[in-house]
Amino acid sequence: MTSAPFIVGIGGTTGDGSATESALRMALSSAERHGARTRLFGGSALAALPHYARGEESAAADLIAAVREADGLILASPGYHGSISGLVKNAIDYLEATARDPRVYLDGLPVGLIVTAYGWQATGSTLATLRSIVHALRGWPTPLGAAIKSEAGMFDGDSCADSAASAQLALVGEQVVEFSRLRLRAPAITRTEPAAD
Repeated sequence: MTSAPFIVGIGGTTGDGSATESALRMALSSAERHGARTRLFGGSALAALPHYARGEESAAADLIAAVREADGLILASPGYHGSISGLVKNAIDYLEATARDPRVYLDGLPVGLIVTAYGWQATGSTLATLRSIVHALRGWPTPLGAAIKSEAGMFDGDSCADSAASAQLALVGEQVVEFSRLRLRAPAITRTEPAAD
């Protein structure tokens, strides 16, 4: 029997109780309900990272190790001025440490995407940016990316007053687990190098 997939969540803001981190927690909770193990790197963990500098990845050793072990990821960003936040981009930049790994970057990994913003325009452009980044890192964005138009008071801890947003977040978590299980059962599906004889 295949072991429980390990799903890593990366995202949030520096604000306490941010909508982005609440949304990410909800998606990770959905992943757990579907049998996954999870680990969150939220806003406070990301804020503690210095600006990325090549060769100085030790500050993000826990994050990098978790991504190396991960069977899937969920990335969550606020829409800041029509794109992802510097905080989230900085964390993603640390994945350069995996460039020469046996599994390069996010090669073949399912990656769920979540964007929260106060306007629909920012959710769309930020989601497109996240998809482009995941493609550049050889990951597989899940079919649904959650675009959440957030409002004050919409999130309360790990719950959301908007049932449609809640359903999107639950589905993101479910899809990451579903595709990570598929990959664990049949790794050749996402192999980019020829199989060794």
